[in-house]
Amino acid sequence: MALRPILVAPDPRLKRVSSSVPKVDDEIRALIDDLFETMYAAPGVGLAAPQVGVHKRLLVMDIAEKDGDSKPFVMINPAILERSESEAVYEEGCLSVPGYYADVARPDKVRVRYLDRDGAEQEIAAEGFLATCLQHEMDHLDGVLFVDRISALKRNMILRKLAKARKLAAAE
Repeated sequence: MALRPILVAPDPRLKRVSSSVPKVDDEIRALIDDLFETMYAAPGVGLAAPQVGVHKRLLVMDIAEKDGDSKPFVMINPAILERSESEAVYEEGCLSVPGYYADVARPDKVRVRYLDRDGAEQEIAAEGFLATCLQHEMDHLDGVLFVDRISALKRNMILRKLAKARKLAAAE
């Protein structure tokens, strides 16, 4: 396992659409382990492969309650089969948009088909916070950040501040 650097917006690699994982093998399982290690160290509740510069349709999550048991969750090639018409609003943040949060409205229920760590096809019906997290991480696979789902004014302000911070860090 290895910690991988997390890309930070406005890095253009975060806008790329990821390709499907053709087969689940030891290389993919090693990537899954790296993603979990990187996510827990950050710390975060979810991380998609594109956030570490690997453009494959793969994500990991662990939305265990604080002081609760860990619930690691892997999705390979996830696809939303159904989404509710009703929406829920949650304050979202992102390891690729550090320090910034915004309310985002998303369908409050989704049904998703995916492959697990062993390559077996699975389905999950999710609602509430889990549904929001799944959609947030799946957005990364299509080159979409949560800031793309907020007003242009707020998005541009956040991205300008992140770009300025990147320039200052590079100058040091």
